[in-house]
Amino acid sequence: MNLRNRTLNWRDISATRVIASTLGVLVGLAGIEHGFFEMLQGNITPSGMWIDAIGPEQRLWEYATETAITIVPNFFWTGILAMSIGLLVTIWSAFFIERKYGARVLFLLSVTLFLVGGGYGPIFFTIFATITATKINKPLTWWKTHLSVSVRGFLAKLWPWSVPALLITFWTGVEIAIFGYPLLWLFSADLTYGFQWIFGITSLGLMFVVIFSALAYDIQKKPDSQHAPTS
Repeated sequence: MNLRNRTLNWRDISATRVIASTLGVLVGLAGIEHGFFEMLQGNITPSGMWIDAIGPEQRLWEYATETAITIVPNFFWTGILAMSIGLLVTIWSAFFIERKYGARVLFLLSVTLFLVGGGYGPIFFTIFATITATKINKPLTWWKTHLSVSVRGFLAKLWPWSVPALLITFWTGVEIAIFGYPLLWLFSADLTYGFQWIFGITSLGLMFVVIFSALAYDIQKKPDSQHAPTS
């Protein structure tokens, strides 16, 4: 009986909420990672707003830079702020994204993270995490109208598999950006850098897949009456 209840609870879960939380958590963790390397650079002043989160002394290979923006004229405090706000983004995304102002708070925290060294790559995830969060537990009438039954069915089947694919691709790209290995064992630094970009672009593409598949999954599992427009 307990096993069945757990199965039902899993089926009843809001895929849209899971995706909004997942994207937000990725943004927060990426900010923490950027902040860690920025902090390691110490109490020095950047040459401008555009910075390399990984300094020359912390690089494990020549392309390990991780470009970011900061309005704080100090690497150490940029790193502290990035890690602190990244932690807030992670916690908010994981536990509070479903609240009334969940999407707005996520957006404000993430933009702040972007301005204090959290990295410019995750800002794309921020935008779509916020948009997705506004659809949590909503009727999704527009999406039901504009996605055919066959398309919805296909996308809904992708939902459980697209999330792990996104996570693996995203963190593989981050791992290569920092360490370069294991690709540096096989390829030149220039080619490894190219693969890093491929993983980044693939992550962005998978982001759209997980969002659309989550919306389709939530539409498929709800009765039509829940999607009828209210007067």
